[in-house]
Amino acid sequence: MTQPDFSPAADRNKQVILDVLRKVLPESGKALEIASGTGQHVAWFAAGLPQWTWQPTDAMPTALDSIAAWVAEQGLRNVRPALVLDVMAPQWLPADAQFDLIYCANMLHISPWATCAALMQGSARHLADNGVLVTYGPYLEDGVATSEGNLSFDQSLRGQNPAWGIRRREDVEQEAARASLRLRARYAMPTNNLLLVWSGALHQP
Repeated sequence: MTQPDFSPAADRNKQVILDVLRKVLPESGKALEIASGTGQHVAWFAAGLPQWTWQPTDAMPTALDSIAAWVAEQGLRNVRPALVLDVMAPQWLPADAQFDLIYCANMLHISPWATCAALMQGSARHLADNGVLVTYGPYLEDGVATSEGNLSFDQSLRGQNPAWGIRRREDVEQEAARASLRLRARYAMPTNNLLLVWSGALHQP
């Protein structure tokens, strides 16, 4: 069996993210993960939320073997085979593919800004009624002091690729609004990250 890739960051944050997902999600549903990466998150969440069916995806075909290895290692039966999915594609999946959760972690700051609009527009197409989009990662926020760690991280990202960088939460909200999505909840997470819950304007609590 392929040896799965390992991300120390994903290993550290998987439980705290799962704790929030348990608060905001119903007992069962269908989930689509965007930018699954190593597969550690989807394997952990699928084990922790066994009544949910999970569809992992990644833009990089090379990621699929690692995702499959994590799923196989855990013996999970509620995770579908991973798919190649590029958020910039005009069509992600068949139009009738609807999900109660779309989850995307640590993508916006390591991809061009255009992926934010694509994520919001694609999520709006594939969210079921009362479904939510959950994004996780570092953000800049108006009126909130930015940690030294995030400032250094942002400079490092832009040094690697000028199109990368930590995004302003307010800018992300504007792109969400263009897709008729609204910020429903904000959770402060360890190491200066945020977990944001987005839903359609008609589904605000």
